[in-house]
Amino acid sequence: MSREIRYREALREAIAEEMERDPRVFIMGEEVGRYQGAYKVTEGLFDRFGDKRVVDAPIAENGFAGIGVGAAMVGLRPIIEFMTWNFSAVAFDQILSNAAKVRQMSGGQFSCPIVFRGPNGSARQVGSQHSQSMEGFYAHVPGLKVVAPAFPRDAKGLLKAAIRDDNPVCFFESETLYSMKGEVPDPSEGDLLVEIGKANVCHEGSDVTIVSWSRITHVALEAAKLLAAEGISAEIVDLRSLRPLDEETILESVRKTHRAVVAHEGWPYGSVGAEVVDRIQRLGFDDLDAPVLRVTGMDVPMPYNARLEQHCLPQPAAIVSACKKVLYLE
Repeated sequence: MSREIRYREALREAIAEEMERDPRVFIMGEEVGRYQGAYKVTEGLFDRFGDKRVVDAPIAENGFAGIGVGAAMVGLRPIIEFMTWNFSAVAFDQILSNAAKVRQMSGGQFSCPIVFRGPNGSARQVGSQHSQSMEGFYAHVPGLKVVAPAFPRDAKGLLKAAIRDDNPVCFFESETLYSMKGEVPDPSEGDLLVEIGKANVCHEGSDVTIVSWSRITHVALEAAKLLAAEGISAEIVDLRSLRPLDEETILESVRKTHRAVVAHEGWPYGSVGAEVVDRIQRLGFDDLDAPVLRVTGMDVPMPYNARLEQHCLPQPAAIVSACKKVLYLE
């Protein structure tokens, strides 16, 4: 039986269930404990598991990320929460040079089963230094897995899978989705695990494929409604996992629709979206009836002004327009 819960509650359930299941799991980050979490994802965990497993860290991302990497190397399973992925830039060397490489550089003597997680991308007028979509930086790095769920069910199932994974996993949430509700199976029904590396067709269609992830999946769903009102049937592939990437689900959809649009919040230059476009046009070229188009965030630092901020972000109308272009209706 499913119940409707918020995205943040789904994440909390995943963390609590894995901490109950495996005493090696702990969480560390700024304000995760006594303050109950900056976004209340960890609410109640400090009282339930204590200060040895819900660890309040100082404002020193490089330090506590490094502690997490070391803990993972000696057999624990840390969850490192960044108050925002923007702040992971301070810890980038730990993630890039240590977490991602230690297995290869030690000849398999060490693994690094660690999850780095937190909110990613834009929020509401938080300025350019707090509005960056960071997933492209980390998806570029061999040795890391990168996931970005759009729905509460996937958030729970993917986080549980990430905690159990023997590789370092970068887990990207969206601050704007934390309060969103969705159907999630009751814990009494058993473990909810969503396989990392598998996309999901969250809306079926026949005329054009829209590939997206995280918050922009919901923007794509709004665009699909607008397209449907004009008699255009859009299929939406929610990637969920950015590395590894589920090529087959994307290509299967393109074989059906023969047209594709990739929509995401991040900058266009050298992005995950560019990688997806390359794979579609390289591996699915014979199935395409039009070039693949992208709808992205603008290639600028995010403005603080509310209207300019929205102007810089992908909107349903922009996705609708791109779909019409690949259908040669514009």
